[in-house]
Amino acid sequence: MGHTDRDAGTGNDAGTGTDTGTDAGAAEDSGAQGSGDGGGGESTFTVVVAALANLGIAVAKAVAGLISGSSAMLSEAAHSVADTVTEVLLLTALKRSARPADEDHPLGYGPERYIWALLAAVATFVGGAVFSLYDGVHTLTAGEELGDPLVSYLVLAVAFLLEGFSLRTAVRQARGAAAGLKVPFGRYLRRTSDTAVKAVVMEDSAALIGLLLAAGGLLGGQLTGSGVWDGVASLCIGVLLLYVAWVLGRSNAELLIGRPLPRSVRMGIREELVAVEHIEAVLELTTLVQGPTEALVAAKVDFRDVSTAAQIEWACEQAERRLRERFPSVSRVYLDPTPGFARLRDEGLNPWP
Repeated sequence: MGHTDRDAGTGNDAGTGTDTGTDAGAAEDSGAQGSGDGGGGESTFTVVVAALANLGIAVAKAVAGLISGSSAMLSEAAHSVADTVTEVLLLTALKRSARPADEDHPLGYGPERYIWALLAAVATFVGGAVFSLYDGVHTLTAGEELGDPLVSYLVLAVAFLLEGFSLRTAVRQARGAAAGLKVPFGRYLRRTSDTAVKAVVMEDSAALIGLLLAAGGLLGGQLTGSGVWDGVASLCIGVLLLYVAWVLGRSNAELLIGRPLPRSVRMGIREELVAVEHIEAVLELTTLVQGPTEALVAAKVDFRDVSTAAQIEWACEQAERRLRERFPSVSRVYLDPTPGFARLRDEGLNPWP
């Protein structure tokens, strides 16, 4: 347990956050407890499966694209290369963010995952979207000579199976986490702070849609003898990847800037704090998501004026224990004893902003 530093106005550093508990970004309405790995085994396995699948698919698509002359297949090859780079960056994010706190980084390395995940979104944009859009425009303006599409169809079929398996692995993890938090799957995916799993789900979903678009471009070109269908398919793949890159980039940027715990969780934190003996009110509450299972809580707290120093210290210890029991993802608690509530009450002012 921590201690109360009355001179510095801080107290109760709850540790380095190794507990599994609520996903701070997903429990938007419930504030319930759930399970997570904090960037550990399950997320790592999901990303490794996606990386291996994308690496093999990228090579096969590139060969098929060269043989068939299909720009959509080459766009899909660029898509898979970008996804492979993305998975490598996500693996880096998971490993580096899992390092324990040290003297140079007393709050830990959790937010570092969002830096690498943001770079992964940039890789999706540059490596996949830009190439696909360029290749689609080039095909529409310069035309293309269509070759034998049989190899491309075979590669697309195999790629669909592999991407489907990778997506199934990621969705299974995400659904399990959502069920543990008792929130709908869609809301979990939108709000989760485990951006590695979110990236795999979105990229694999985009990959399956991209495969269907590429198949449609091949079929349209085969039936009409025109390369326009292939060029349009390539442009559609590019737009799809732009959307994925934008969503993932925005999510990681929001977490890097600093996202608070959901409103329902903040309300629960206030309830737990004011329920502690010797605490009269929470004057100011600041929360910060630091990772899927790590969150920081800092509060200016008005203690009873008649409380002794020892009673305040024990009240801080009890407050920390209550918060960690109800919200295991709260890894650090800082309480600042602050006067003010009694004075505002005596003056007839509203103590709640």
